[in-house]
Amino acid sequence: MTGGLIALAAALAAASALGLVLRRRAGRFRAGRTLAAGSRADVLTEADLGGPLGQQATLVQFSTEFCAPCRPTRQILGQVAGMVDGVSLVEVDAAERLDLVRRLRINSTPTVLVLGPDGAVATRAVGVPRKADVIAALGSVTRPASSGTMAEPERP
Repeated sequence: MTGGLIALAAALAAASALGLVLRRRAGRFRAGRTLAAGSRADVLTEADLGGPLGQQATLVQFSTEFCAPCRPTRQILGQVAGMVDGVSLVEVDAAERLDLVRRLRINSTPTVLVLGPDGAVATRAVGVPRKADVIAALGSVTRPASSGTMAEPERP
């Protein structure tokens, strides 16, 4: 009887620790997966997405019809895309685009991809990201806006 209680307590502790780790990682951006050299599986085109790529970056949200966290994710991404020039937002229904889901190894919704101007996946997040994290992820692929205070380089 005591051995069973110890095993139960150990299983509950392990499950709690795993739950805390998964909760902490939810919505955090991580670098895109490295694929084989020459592979284009991590580059998305307008034809893949069914919408235009942004001049600076593209936010891609994979969602499903019954995904509860997809709605707040859509709102956050829409706000950020509206704030940053040259950034577009494309939502992909994962159930309708199983080819992309398999190709990009999308395991749950919402999954957010940040694409560079060339359509290459720069980073991804699973779960509801924080607005500040989305902005920071965009900063890794967008060019800073030019300001009139920078001196032009001298020409020979």
